[in-house]
Amino acid sequence: MEYYTWILTFHVVAFMSWMAMLFYLPRLFVYHVENSDKKEYVEIVKIQEYKIYKYIGAPAMWATIASGALMLGLNSSILSSGGWMHAKLTVLAFLIAYSFSLEKYRKELENDTCKKSGKFFRMYNEIPTMLAILVVGYVITKSVSIIFTVGTIALFAFIGYMIMKPKKDKS
Repeated sequence: MEYYTWILTFHVVAFMSWMAMLFYLPRLFVYHVENSDKKEYVEIVKIQEYKIYKYIGAPAMWATIASGALMLGLNSSILSSGGWMHAKLTVLAFLIAYSFSLEKYRKELENDTCKKSGKFFRMYNEIPTMLAILVVGYVITKSVSIIFTVGTIALFAFIGYMIMKPKKDKS
């Protein structure tokens, strides 16, 4: 346990780096899609998308997973501490799936085969924020509150609806 806090420190920094990619890459997708008519601009954004995923996001995700697994191995009793760790690991599974989905969209955008709109990516960009709030809430409180969980999901469902709903004409 001597090195546990150092592993935890590494885990938190890796998680922050991973989240930076999860927050920013969909925003790049918005710029990419909404400026698809500007070839030179899109080529620069494609490079940014590639680098943020391959050089920051994917390594940080794997570092987060590895350090988290190491901490669980060193302190497996945490799995029997009230369910919050199981909730965190469930949200982690969604974050990993989301991360892989970003790579799928990045490749589609790179190959000019993506059919998603800027509005879609604006809404999609809200998902990691919601998941991060859930993870942090579970870890800080060391509990799972149904009200907190459902409330957070409902709030972000409403935000997603507001982003995706058609705009009314002002005529």
